[in-house]
Amino acid sequence: MFCSGFPLMIHSRLQKKNDVRMLNNENRSSITSHGLLNIQMRIAIVGIGGVGGYFGGKLAREYASSGRHEIIFIARGEHLKAIQHNGLKLFTREGDYVAWPNIATDDPAVAGTFDLVFFCVKSYSLEGSALAVKPNIHKNTVVIPLLNGVESAGRLRLVLPDADIIDGSVYIISHIEKPGVIHQEDGACKMIFGTDDEQSSLKYNTVLDILLQAKINAKLTGHISEALWKKYLLMCPLGSLTAATRKTYGALLADAALKTKLRGMMEEVTAVARARNVYLPENAIDRTMEMAGRFAFDAKTSMQLDKEKGRQTEVDTLTGFLCRAGRESGIPTPLHDEVYQQIIR
Repeated sequence: MFCSGFPLMIHSRLQKKNDVRMLNNENRSSITSHGLLNIQMRIAIVGIGGVGGYFGGKLAREYASSGRHEIIFIARGEHLKAIQHNGLKLFTREGDYVAWPNIATDDPAVAGTFDLVFFCVKSYSLEGSALAVKPNIHKNTVVIPLLNGVESAGRLRLVLPDADIIDGSVYIISHIEKPGVIHQEDGACKMIFGTDDEQSSLKYNTVLDILLQAKINAKLTGHISEALWKKYLLMCPLGSLTAATRKTYGALLADAALKTKLRGMMEEVTAVARARNVYLPENAIDRTMEMAGRFAFDAKTSMQLDKEKGRQTEVDTLTGFLCRAGRESGIPTPLHDEVYQQIIR
């Protein structure tokens, strides 16, 4: 659920000699000028925040020293420097470890071509990040955005028209604890990706195999729009209302009036989805409310955290999109309209 942004302009570009190729801690020094042998795919993770760090860390742990696939982290600032010097430290419910990618850089120009790209940036950084890596992408590159919202793939197709872009979604609560350190607190740690056609989704079985072998809880689907809107049904109302009220998951659900409002906002989401020919299951709201109740009482959404820290939020991608889509579809969204105004004040 939580992503870290990667802007088009790189603020702390390191000299090329420091854009190091790295293996895991045991074999970092074994890279030569000839590079790795027998690389099948070059896999880039753009944005090494809570999402990119967790899933990228698993990919790096499995493949970076294997010679099978090469793992590239696109990161920035002090976080990048810490990864280059100490690896990416991950504290997860499955265990703690340090992951070393083959390349960690803030300059995609030194990273070569990519065969598979996961975008794990904030939604407001998507186009800038895509432009930054556009020269690295060829006509067969598979691109999977793992952002909040339901429009990411469409937005990427406008910037990367030659790439093979499919949608993706993740369920996880994680964040950058400090430079070079990712802390995963909660969530299913699940990735869903694919198309809206069972047959066309089959061509991405290789991607699924790569993820599963890295012990990533991944699912390839032929109903990706439904999967995206199921997550949006959780993230938009919950992220919006927690940001507006500054209440945690538990505090929000413990307030009867706010819990009722949350459910009403979910009803607005399902109505807009239907107007856009996405039909969620009849029990979708009940199941989503139950899911929200399983999170830790003190857990906070990424939008709430960004709002509290005075950072740019994803309000336009989440709340704002629902308001706009409602107007375009002739579906009233008074609860989202109200909460949107509260957030942007």
